[in-house]
Amino acid sequence: MKREEKKYLFDILESIDVIEVYLKNVLTYKDFVNDQMLQDAITRRLEIIGEATIQLLKLNSEIHITDNRKIKGLRNRLAHEYDMIKIDEIWVIIKRSLPILKQEVRQYLDN
Repeated sequence: MKREEKKYLFDILESIDVIEVYLKNVLTYKDFVNDQMLQDAITRRLEIIGEATIQLLKLNSEIHITDNRKIKGLRNRLAHEYDMIKIDEIWVIIKRSLPILKQEVRQYLDN
């Protein structure tokens, strides 16, 4: 794997780890909804994940990232259609999709 590919994988993994830290004391969806600063911080990290995914797949389209089109689409929506984002959608992504993405990225970095 090329050095630049690893850089983008590390960027994705780092953002997931940071999101997990941010959510350490957030126990419920209601806690998340009531914290605008937390939402802003997490959506920024999701933008980074999306951009890193876009750049990674430009370098190597053979890398398999589950839901990469959704990841790229979310990045574009966060950057350009931010007023159309529903916070419950972000919560579902955090809880369901990020653990899968983290596992895939770790597998690539471990090989």
